[in-house]
Amino acid sequence: MRRYAKRLSARLGASVLLSLPGILPASGAPAATVQQAFLDAAAEFQVPPQVLLALSYQTSWWESHTGQPSTSAGYGLLHLTDATAAEAATADAATPGDAAARPPAEPDRARSGDASLHTLDTAAQLLRTPGERLRTEDRENIRGGAALLAQYEQALTGGRPRDPAQWYGAVARYSQAPGRSGAAAFADEVYATMRRGAHRVRSDGQEVRLPADPNAVPDRGQLARLRLAPDAARTDTECPAGAGCRFVPAAAGNYQNTNRTENGIPIDYIVIHDAEGSYSGMIATFQNTAARTSAHYVVRSSDGAVTQMVATKNVAFHSGNYWFNLHSIGIEHEGFAAQGAAWFTPTQYKATASLVRYLAERYHVPLDRQHIIGHDNVPGITREAVGGMHWDPGPYWDWNAFMDLLQAHDDAEPERSTPAVGSVVTIAPPFAGNKQTVRICQRAPKSPKSAKSRRRTTTCSNQTQPANLLFVHTSPGNSAPLFPDPAIHPGESGGSNAIEDWGSSVVAGQQFVVADRQGDWTAIWFSGRKAWFYNPGGKYTRSDGGTARIVRPRPGATAIPVYGSAYPAADSYPKGQPPSAQTALGLYTVPAGQAYVATAPAAEADDYAAKQGTVVVGRKHYYTVQLNHRVALLSADDVEESGKDG
Repeated sequence: MRRYAKRLSARLGASVLLSLPGILPASGAPAATVQQAFLDAAAEFQVPPQVLLALSYQTSWWESHTGQPSTSAGYGLLHLTDATAAEAATADAATPGDAAARPPAEPDRARSGDASLHTLDTAAQLLRTPGERLRTEDRENIRGGAALLAQYEQALTGGRPRDPAQWYGAVARYSQAPGRSGAAAFADEVYATMRRGAHRVRSDGQEVRLPADPNAVPDRGQLARLRLAPDAARTDTECPAGAGCRFVPAAAGNYQNTNRTENGIPIDYIVIHDAEGSYSGMIATFQNTAARTSAHYVVRSSDGAVTQMVATKNVAFHSGNYWFNLHSIGIEHEGFAAQGAAWFTPTQYKATASLVRYLAERYHVPLDRQHIIGHDNVPGITREAVGGMHWDPGPYWDWNAFMDLLQAHDDAEPERSTPAVGSVVTIAPPFAGNKQTVRICQRAPKSPKSAKSRRRTTTCSNQTQPANLLFVHTSPGNSAPLFPDPAIHPGESGGSNAIEDWGSSVVAGQQFVVADRQGDWTAIWFSGRKAWFYNPGGKYTRSDGGTARIVRPRPGATAIPVYGSAYPAADSYPKGQPPSAQTALGLYTVPAGQAYVATAPAAEADDYAAKQGTVVVGRKHYYTVQLNHRVALLSADDVEESGKDG
C-alpha cells in the first residue's frame, strides 16, 4: 500500500478504508490524480474520506471549473466561497451572445460581513496558503475544504472521530444554509450519496469513485447543536413537504392573475430554465416592476434552495410565448448555460426533481420529455419571434440524470438497434459519453470611458465536453452542412455549432419519426425536411415501443401550416376583448408524406380574456408536435392521426 494509504490507515484506522474497497486509486495510477488528492487531504485533516468525497460530489460533481466562480461565488471541488473575487471575475465577463456583462454572483457580496460568503478566506488562513491557490488549484482547494470541515467538526464535537456518522453536524454547517431545514436537506443528500456511492468521469478524463457504504447512517441529533434558525411554518408556498421553500412575490405587473385549472385552463407543461445570472439577481429582477418577466420558482445552485415568486394558479411570463405560459409552470435555475455542467449541481437537480414531482402529481402532468421541457423547446409565437427565442437551459443540462431523478426512466439499459424507417425514435445519447463541440462567443462588456471603448470586441472559442444534444446535418456525413433553421439562417445552406444555434440540433428525450437510413446515419422528419445524424447501430436512440401518437397531413394536402400557438378564432372572443392573433408561422410547413410525433391528443384552442376574467374556448383543436429542436402546433383539421408508429 502506498505511503498515503498507510498514513490514512494509521490516522483513521484500517477498517475505514478496508470497508470501502475501490476508494483508493488503482495501483500504478499517477500520484497527482484528483482521487489521490482527496485521500491525501482526508489523511492530513483526519476527515473520513467518504465524507469528503460525498461532500464534494454534492457541491461540484468533482469538477474544478477552471478557476471560475459559481453563481453562488463558490470555487473549486469543495465550493469554497469568495464573494470579493467572484464580483471581480463576473465584472469582466459576458455571456455568450449577450450584449451585457454578467451580473455579479450576488449583489454587494464583497461588502458583506457574512462569513458564509467568504469560506475560502477562512480555509486559506487555516492552510496559511494564498487564497488564489485555493481558487485555481484542485489539490489546494480540496485541502482547504477538508481543513474547514475538520474545524467545524472540532468545534462541534471536540474531536475528529473516525466514524462518518459523527460528521453530520459539520456537513450541515458546511452548507452555509441559514435555516435548519436547508442545512438538514444538504447533509441528508451527502449521506445518501455515501450510501449509494458515486462514480464519475470528469471533463478532463479523470475518473473519481466513491464506493457505496450502506452503513453510512448519520447522527442527525447533531443538527440541534448548530443552533440554526427554525424554519417558520409556511402556508403561502406550493412546495413538497420538507423542502423549506419561501415565498417572495414577483411584482404584480410581471405575472397575470388567472386562477388556472379551476377556470378550465389546464397546466400541461413544466418548463426548465437557466437564469443566466444569480439566485438573488433573478429574484430582484422578478420584483422589478419594469421587468415584465417572472417565473413561478427560482432554484439556487449551491444548496437547492427554492423561492416561489408566482402562485401556480397564475400565469408567469417566463417562456416568451403567452399561450405556452398559459399552460405551463416555469422554474428558473441559478447558473449560466455555457457553464451548465459545472454549476447545475447535484443538489440543484434533486431539489428541482422533488419540486417537479410535486407539481406533476398535483396538476397531472406526465413525467416525460414531451411535458417536462426546456425553454429551448418552446416555439416562437410569431414568425418574427422565432429566431430570438431563448436556448436555455442549453446543451449541458443533463436530461438523462434529471429524468432518472423523476423516476421517469426504466432502470434497465434500453436496447439499441438500427431504427426502421417509419418508426419513432427517442433521442437518447449517454450524457457522459456524448462529447460535442460547440462554439462560444463572448462580447467584451461596455465601457463608458470613451466612444472608442464602446466598440466592443468578440472572442470566440470551441468548447468540447459532454452534452445532451446531437447535431443534425442536411445529408448523411460529417462533411455535410449542419441543418439551417430558416429563422436563424434565412436563405443559407448550412447552420452552425454556435451554442445558441438551437436549429442545428436535437436533444435527449425528443421523439421523431425516422425518414430514411444510410449506413450509420439516421434521418428524421424535421422542420419539413430530412435531417441526418450519426447513429451507428442505434447507439444514440431508443425505440418508443410503438406507443407514440403520430400525425400526418390529411390525404390530398400538399403542405400544411405550422403554428406557434392554439388561440381561438377571432369570433370566439367576448365583445370588448381584443382577440389574440392565431396565424401560421410561415417559416415552416409540413409537406405531404411526412410524419411527426404528437405530445398528446389534440386540445381545444383556448385563451384567457383578461378584461372579463374569463376563458375563451374555440371550435378548433390543435396537436402539439415535435417539429424540430422546438415543438410546434398543427391544426387537427389539417392532419390525420395514426395512433402508433408505423
